[in-house]
Amino acid sequence: MAYTIGIIGGTGREGKGLGYRWALAGHKILIGSRTQEKAEAAVAELNEMLAGQGDVTGVVNADAVANCEIAVLTVPFAAHAATLASLKPQLAGKILIDVVVPLVPPKVTKVQMPSEGSALLQAKSILGDETRVVDAFQTISYERLLSGEEIDCDVLVCGDTKEAREIVLGLVKDIGLKGWDAGVAENSVVVEGLTSILIGLNIKYKVPSAGIRLTGIE
Repeated sequence: MAYTIGIIGGTGREGKGLGYRWALAGHKILIGSRTQEKAEAAVAELNEMLAGQGDVTGVVNADAVANCEIAVLTVPFAAHAATLASLKPQLAGKILIDVVVPLVPPKVTKVQMPSEGSALLQAKSILGDETRVVDAFQTISYERLLSGEEIDCDVLVCGDTKEAREIVLGLVKDIGLKGWDAGVAENSVVVEGLTSILIGLNIKYKVPSAGIRLTGIE
């Protein structure tokens, strides 16, 4: 099934990477930004990569959310709470895929969760039950998404609503990745914490984009 996907903060590298992959899979992509100019610049870059494939439009964040079926949040953690609060009315009744990780520079290799427990739990505290929030893609680097090559990594998906997790798992598959149902929202603490560990592994072993692979399940 093809969706209209609105990417909040979609001008960043992770947002563009996800938008690129989903556009290739046949979804309509709305790249959101705080300004129309930045959104259109990102779309021009994506259209060059897509070489005539895909349906990608640049709009401001509020319009991206208002006109999408599924929203995706890819802003830095410092802007996480304020962005969600400003878009709460538009997000009501929708699925939000929260890709944000609570990284706190300069110690980005150290797991540092907010008082709510995770970015997902912070999102739930702001948005309430009217928005179904799902964590996904925290362990997939933008380098892999933008490469256009096959990605040899798995994705853990968690959130309180099983139906919403199933929809997001379908979007994971559309990108060409293997997704796993990681359960309820509280499990996001582990999922988000993996990002800091992967960053540390990248630094230690001098690689650009370490990922995870789940084993032992046929």
